[in-house]
Amino acid sequence: MENLKMMTDDVLVTQYLDGNNSAFDVLLERYKDKLYYYIYFIVRSREVAEDIFQETFVKAIVTLQQGRYQPDGKFAAWITRIAHNLVIDQFRQERSENVVSNDETEVDLLNNMSLSEGTIEARMVNTQVLKDVRRLVDELPDCQREVVFMRYYQNMSFKDIADCTGVSINTALGRMRYAILNMRRIAAEKNMILNME
Repeated sequence: MENLKMMTDDVLVTQYLDGNNSAFDVLLERYKDKLYYYIYFIVRSREVAEDIFQETFVKAIVTLQQGRYQPDGKFAAWITRIAHNLVIDQFRQERSENVVSNDETEVDLLNNMSLSEGTIEARMVNTQVLKDVRRLVDELPDCQREVVFMRYYQNMSFKDIADCTGVSINTALGRMRYAILNMRRIAAEKNMILNME
């Protein structure tokens, strides 16, 4: 198992297709947290996120077994793209059923222990800044909120973001630019002082 953990994603895919189920377990372990939080950040419901997360990996397994995956070093973008499409399908289904989710569960995705070290006053200020930023991000259009999350909380490159969301790099960059402009505008309207470089 330790040897498998050192392998690239594409080698693990090949190993899995050759009958080594442990190779897929390593891929699942490698991407489960990142993928789950990506899904949850968008759908805002634990139950829906868990369903989509499981469906993502089932769909990935089926696609791999059908030989439709092209190993090109982009497994992370590929699996995120599957999740992205399933999220879109979920929203379409909800819209057609006129279902509105009122799930009030909050997960502080902006929580970063390194930001809250120091004095109690600094912790209080940082806590307020995190709440303010979260409120700003929540007010962004879905496509902009998604790019902000992928860029800052998943550390994805704009190329990977473009691949996952099915848009050009310029469109991904444009969404980020508009997200920052919108966050600045919203902050100004609410008299919030944030440094968003």
